[in-house]
Formats: sequence, C-alpha cells, structure tokens
Amino acid sequence: MSAAVRVAPLERDGIGALVALAREIWHAHYPDIISHDQIEYMLAQRYSPDVIRDELGRAGIWWDVLREDGRLAGFSSYFLTGKPGEMKLDKLYVDTARQRRGYGGRLIERATEVARSRGCDRLVLTVNKRNAIAIAAYRKHGFEVVDAVVTDIGGGFVMDDYVMALQVTA
Repeated sequence: MSAAVRVAPLERDGIGALVALAREIWHAHYPDIISHDQIEYMLAQRYSPDVIRDELGRAGIWWDVLREDGRLAGFSSYFLTGKPGEMKLDKLYVDTARQRRGYGGRLIERATEVARSRGCDRLVLTVNKRNAIAIAAYRKHGFEVVDAVVTDIGGGFVMDDYVMALQVTA
C-alpha cells in the first residue's frame, strides 16, 4: 500500500510540530557540519514559534508542510527576494526516516509553482559547503552552484555557503 502524500500551507496550529521536527532533523544531520552551539543558535534564530508565526503573517513568504498518511514528514519555506524574477527557497527539510522517497522534490516542485505564479524565473537557495547530501539532492533537481558566500549570522557564527540557482520555466 502506498502512502498518501500531501503538500499544503502550514497552519498556525502546526507550528509546534514543525519546530519539533526541525530540532530532530538538525540534531541528526548537522553535527558533522556545524557545531552543537551553532545548531542551537540557528534553531533559536529561525525556528522559534514567534518567528514562524510572524512569517506566516507576512506577504511574500510561504511555509509548506508535507504530510505522509497525515503525519508531518517535511517542510519548506520560501520568499520573494526583492530582486525582479527571483524567489529564495530558504528552508527545505524532510524527516530523516522518510528521505529518498521524492518528498524533497515535491517541496521543490511546490516552491517552483509558487515562484512561477509570482512571475519569478529563478529559484535560489544557500547550502552549507560541507552539506554534500543536500548539494547532491539539489543538483539532482536541476540547481547549479552560482556563487559562494560567507555570512556573519551573529553570536560568533558564520554560514559558509554555496548559492545555488534553478531556472524556473513556464
């Protein structure tokens, strides 16, 4: 029997489950890439319920959740960058136990649909240069490295990232 998979906008009552899943994924995936302290700092900075609630109330930013048989299995967020024709895929995570089922691709597909509907022809993202698994997955979906950036995020931490881009076609 195949799983019923659905991508839908994040509802306010789902924020707690999303925060818990983000914490689980980050602590499973990032310890070999960034320090525990940076993981905690970035989770607090990006995944506090107040931050997510604020983003849900703003125009030009979207949060989606992917559910498998009704259970939260992944999520993404993306926003208009302010550059003509460009949207940024800011977050994309799939539960480690549910990876390699095409769920990341489903979330990318949804972000691409929204980008097209907003007149965008380019979807960009940043990914840690040491995150080989994510880089390979993004390449599989047509993203290409277009730049490298180091960004001071405060707290004594930096993000050492590749910028990847996907041309969004009609």
